[in-house]
Parts: sequence; C-alpha cells; structure tokens
Amino acid sequence: MKKKLRLLVQQALESAITAGHFQPVDPLPSIVLETPKIAAHGDFSTSIAMAVAASQKRVPREVAAIIMDHIEDSGRMLSKMDVAGPGFINFFIARDRWYEILKTVHDEDKAYGTSQIGHGKHVQIEFVSANPTGPLHVGHGRCAAVGETLAAILKSAGYEVEKEYYVNDSGRQIRTLGESVFIRYQQLLGKNINIPEDGYQGGYIKDLARILIDQEGERLLDMSEEEAITLCAGFAAGKILEEIRQDLEAFGVSFGRWFSEQHLYDSGAVGDVIQDFKSRDIVYEHDGALWFRAKDFRDEKDRVVVRSNGLTTYFASDIAYHKDKLERKFDRIIDIWGADHHGYVSRVSASIEALGYSKDRFRVLLVQLVNLLRDGKPVAMSTRAGEFVTLKEVVDEVGLDAARFLFLLRHYESPLDFDLEVAKRESNDNPVYYVQYVHARISNILKKAEERGYKDIYWDKDFPGLINLPEEIQLIKLMARYPEIVEQSALLMEPHHIPFYLKELAGTFHAYYHDRNKHKVVSDDAKLSAARLYLVSAIRIIIRNGLTLMGVSAPERM
Repeated sequence: MKKKLRLLVQQALESAITAGHFQPVDPLPSIVLETPKIAAHGDFSTSIAMAVAASQKRVPREVAAIIMDHIEDSGRMLSKMDVAGPGFINFFIARDRWYEILKTVHDEDKAYGTSQIGHGKHVQIEFVSANPTGPLHVGHGRCAAVGETLAAILKSAGYEVEKEYYVNDSGRQIRTLGESVFIRYQQLLGKNINIPEDGYQGGYIKDLARILIDQEGERLLDMSEEEAITLCAGFAAGKILEEIRQDLEAFGVSFGRWFSEQHLYDSGAVGDVIQDFKSRDIVYEHDGALWFRAKDFRDEKDRVVVRSNGLTTYFASDIAYHKDKLERKFDRIIDIWGADHHGYVSRVSASIEALGYSKDRFRVLLVQLVNLLRDGKPVAMSTRAGEFVTLKEVVDEVGLDAARFLFLLRHYESPLDFDLEVAKRESNDNPVYYVQYVHARISNILKKAEERGYKDIYWDKDFPGLINLPEEIQLIKLMARYPEIVEQSALLMEPHHIPFYLKELAGTFHAYYHDRNKHKVVSDDAKLSAARLYLVSAIRIIIRNGLTLMGVSAPERM
C-alpha cells in the first residue's frame, strides 16, 4: 500500500513539473510517508511539499495543493486527501482497498514480508567469535541471537548472506589457556603448584585437566614445559571450541564457515600484509616496534602491529582477516562485537581504507551487556563456570524460544535486563509467551471451526461488508505494516523491530478476541464466521513468519 502511494505522489510531482507548474527539481527529493499518530490525520502523511517549496520559492501549502491536483488515482486507492499544518499532505486509504492486504497475506503465505530490496548483494556477517578459552556466556548469547536473526532478515529481504565465526586460536590467550590447564593437570596429579592470577580460574579448566589425565595419563610430566603447554593449549581449545559449536547449535545458530586466526599466520597472510604496508610506508618503525599510520586514515592515533619483542598484535591479524574478507568479493562485511570492543572500530576502518577499499563496505554492530536477573535481583555467579553464567545454563533453564526472543527485544545498543523468572512465566508478563499464545489460540480456533464444519479458509466478495468494525480495520492496517517492518529491519540492521511489531500485533489481537460477545470468531452465522476465520488466520501467518525470522517456534498449542 505504501509503495503504491509513494509511486502516485512521485508521478504527481513529475507531472506537475512537466506541466510547468514547478521548476525542474534535480534530484527529486525522497518521498517519505509516515503513519500519523492521530487517526483523524489519515493513514499516511508526507512532507514532500515542504521539501520542494524552497526551490520553487512558494509556500508549502500551495505546493501541496498542486501535487494533490496531479495525483491520478485511477485505482481508487484514496478516499480523501487534505493539507494540514504548514504543508503536510494527509492521505486516507479507501476502506475496500485494505482488504487486499488480507488476500495478499493468504496468497503469499510464508513469503509474506519478503522482498528483493537487497538485489542479491553479497553480505557477510561475522558474529559471536568468542575466544575458545571458556564456555559461551549470556553476552555471547545476545550476539548470537542478533547475528542469526539479522542474517535471516537480510535473506528475506533479497540479500545473499554468509555467516562466519572467527576462531581466535592463536596468540597469548591460547598460551594462557594451555598454561592454566597444565597447572590444573599437575595439581590433580599431586604437584604443589599454584595457578597465577592472570590464568583461567573457572572450574571448567579443572574439568579439562581431568579429561586430559584420562586420555594421556601422566606422560605430560615427562615432557618439557613448552611441549606440555602446547599440547594442553591445543587440546583445551579444541574441546572448548567443540562445546561452543554444540551450544550454538542447541541455540539454533549455525555458521557456513569457521575461520582460523592461526591459518592467517600459517599461510603467511599476516606477514604479507605487514610487508605490503611497509613497502608503501603505511607501516613504520619506532622504538623497535612496527606502527600502522592509523592517524592518516582518521583514527585517533597510530597503532602497533609488531611489538618490540617481535610478536605481532591482535590488530595485525585483524588487518589480514579483513583483507581476506574483502578479497572474497563481499559487497558488505558486518562484524558483530561486544560493546567492550568499541575502541577497535576506528582502527579496523582505518586499515580497510589503507587496503584500498571504501570503509562504507564495513559495518560494526556493538552489542551491549546483558544483566541477568531473577525476580528483579542480580543473579549470583555460576557455580559451574566460576566466573559467569553460561549461555547453556540460561537456555537449559528458560528454553531456546524465551532466550532468543528476550535477547532480541531491545536495540542491541541498549543494555538488556534478562529476568529468568519472567522468561519462564506463562503469563502476559512474558513477551514470548504473549506472542506465541496468539499463534496457539488462533490454531485452536481454526481446529474447533473445522470440527463445526468450517473446513476451508477462503475469500469471498461479501467479506468487506462483514469484517468492517474499526478494530477489525485496525488489525488489517497493522498487518499491512509487516513487510515494511522487515525491510526497515534489514536496511537499518536492527532486528529488534520484529519482536516489537509482533508484540503490538499480539496485543491488538488479544484486545479484539477478549470481547467475545462482540467479536466472536465462530458463530451460527456461517458467512460472518468464514470472514473472521479469514481475518484471524492471516494474523496467524504473520505471527509465524515473524517468529520464524527470530528463530522462535510458533506452537499449535500451549
């Protein structure tokens, strides 16, 4: 509906220019249509007259009147137009046209809400990418939910999407992991040795050491310390990475590629990019270290890529990794990081420019922390992990659906309060239950209707005269917004618009269904029953489609 109206306004503006009522406008301003907050102001409103008025040296209300005179509404989409305030054009959609939405929902079914605005552009999303040094915690869970849902939204909007996990299996943190496991290994075999403060303290380290003893016995004690630490590091990182894979799979998250940081070193990619930058004087030597001229590319200061001791920094491998991504011909690369990595955005952007690519091809989404609560009170530290509550613990307690939905409920840039008890309640306080219950309730209505002989969901030309209450039209108008919500989520890369919309649709349906005397769906009036079954089954389709994008189930019963 909105796209059709936008085209009408654009054609009217072009027609007015052709007729000489306006001077040529190049380029034509974007025609933005908004939904007025007050229903009396129409279904849609545009400020295009104010955008054009300055170039025409005319008052906006006069421009608005000319545009309206040139709107050719041959399809009778509009019942009324008027000018409000300083020059807003308000549009009132003819009531009969809204019923086309119901038919579109049923005809398109699972495809309702999809589009081709992405035009097949190739997008890569890298997310989670937690170091294989410990279990995934709830913060990783939020990143996982955002990444997986964003990928689904982009696919539905016509983009080609690849998902990737960057495995940080190289560097100091992996050595520290090996040292920590080796110390616990020795402790379990009776050695009096303490784990250093900067070692990994969680109980899972001792669990890994026990498994290692079961597999290797005491033979590591006969190795050199370096050999033993290297073995422990490889063993522990592999085990933890496998657990990460399993936890993500249980959370409904999958990746097309797991990219190894160590591969960048083994293949020489890190050394090659540093040498390339040195040859172009983008990397210089100072105090025995090698520095990247980040300030030349609008970063706040230059950055070390090789320390004075000869060891590369994480930033060095980040440059090589993003070079690899860009060479794979992605139109856009999206990195989803924890908010604590905000300081890395400018330096990685600088390196992309230094590599000769536009920084516009690179986007970082920073996901804020999760505050885990139980009945409004902060949750104590996990007894199993020692330092944090793991994603697996949360999913085991509240279920995948509640975890996915609640992780997505707020904009990823806002801190999230996740209350475990609310997530488990079967009440309207629990947003996922509130939305899923609509799908289950309508499924039950359709089942009972079938038992009473209403076996087919169909459209009839008489339905507009039967489902014409203001609250029924409100439901249809809300359903019409769903494709726009999905497109908006894709263009802005903001998945939270989906659960917000589903809550609004669910709330509007619950209010409608609650007044059963006025809005009884199945009654002795066969034609009215068929019309209302067509209405509510369309709602069920949209609820299912939205939940599917989020990786949340749409239950038939609850």
